[in-house]
Amino acid sequence: MSAPQSSGALLPHMLVALFGMGSWVSVNSLWVELPVVVKRLPEGWNLPAYLTVLIALGNVGPVSVTLIHRFAPKRMKEQWLIHAIQALAMVTVVFLALFWDHTAVVAGEPRSVAFLVLAFLLALACCTSNVSFLPFMYQFPQLFIRTFFIGQGLGALLPCVLALGQGVGQLECLNSTRGNASQPHYLEENFSASTYFWLLVGLLLISALAFLALVIWHNRRGAPEERTPSERSGETEEAYPLHMGSVPVSDRPAENVPVGDSASPQTAAFCTGRNIYLLVLLGVSNALTNGVLPSVQSYSCLPYGNTAYHLSVVFSNIANPVACFFAMFFLCRSSLALSGISAAGCVFGGYLMVLAALSPCPPLQGSHVGVALVVTAWIFFAGLFSYLKVVISSLLHEAGHTALLWCGGVIQAGSLLGALVMFPLTSLYHLFQSGLDCVDNCRA
Repeated sequence: MSAPQSSGALLPHMLVALFGMGSWVSVNSLWVELPVVVKRLPEGWNLPAYLTVLIALGNVGPVSVTLIHRFAPKRMKEQWLIHAIQALAMVTVVFLALFWDHTAVVAGEPRSVAFLVLAFLLALACCTSNVSFLPFMYQFPQLFIRTFFIGQGLGALLPCVLALGQGVGQLECLNSTRGNASQPHYLEENFSASTYFWLLVGLLLISALAFLALVIWHNRRGAPEERTPSERSGETEEAYPLHMGSVPVSDRPAENVPVGDSASPQTAAFCTGRNIYLLVLLGVSNALTNGVLPSVQSYSCLPYGNTAYHLSVVFSNIANPVACFFAMFFLCRSSLALSGISAAGCVFGGYLMVLAALSPCPPLQGSHVGVALVVTAWIFFAGLFSYLKVVISSLLHEAGHTALLWCGGVIQAGSLLGALVMFPLTSLYHLFQSGLDCVDNCRA
């Protein structure tokens, strides 16, 4: 009730949010910085296709961690694994800031070997974070899962804010001396890609320090570092004395559980039809939000102008943490309602896919209504699926540590499936077409 208590309860939430920010902020930054680095790297705009493949290869990390959890569960200490992931990400971004534009000749062609190798290491770190950061959060009450996803949303938003300050993708159309045609002139950025990557090092350092502070705070609260699912099978969201005015569950009489029962209570609680359905919803939502729709975002927005594209990117990334913050106060538990949220998100996603398929001449092009519709669609698409993901993860928290491990694995598997589906469609078969800058691409 008092101010000190309130600040004491707020501190761990701030630390968890900053910790979650570091999960995917590095790979998100690579995508945001692509318009700058493609000007210097020999692969040009084929670089996104390479980046998609490297992120897919980064799944060797989650697979390895999952196998270790399966065959040697007591040998994996999540805290030290997280420290290693954070150290790998920071060191890699330091090398990226120094050597991102260095090239080497491979098979007689110049290739950006340094950038591609470092991008793979970042993909390895980020992919592995899905099966380490989220299971680590099992040690905390369910409410902290929602705070963690707010932090992940910040990990998508902050790179966009830095890119806006950098002035990425700004151009002006200059009248040509030949005829009436206009020529695109790309404006110089406010600061270089190297400076951008150094700022990214700062974000990763903040996230690593927040995690270290979170571990210290957690240990000083008297809670064990890593408790097994069986030790926590009776705990709920009120299991920690953070919730003032409530009696910790650990202080209440525990129900008697037969000692000789061979099946783990957590495993039995997890393997239900409802939880499997939630995992399917989670996988589909991540396939759409992390694989399918990001691959066509430029095709759906750029026909309406660079302003529409930048507004869509920024506001959709704002919708992510806002939806997670809303879940802090309203957690939907109905499977039917969650299915309805998923269906509504698919409607907006379908509209965006239609716009991308009709690029470079979608309906309402050149009108403010068209701009408003595409930006609104991206906001609701990102917001609905962000809410869905944090709700499902919070509900799976109740099923134990194994459920959160599966949650992280399904998030990564869905993202990988979406990327693999879209890669041939966009990069090999070129089913989506983009228009030229400063040219009327729809003139008959």
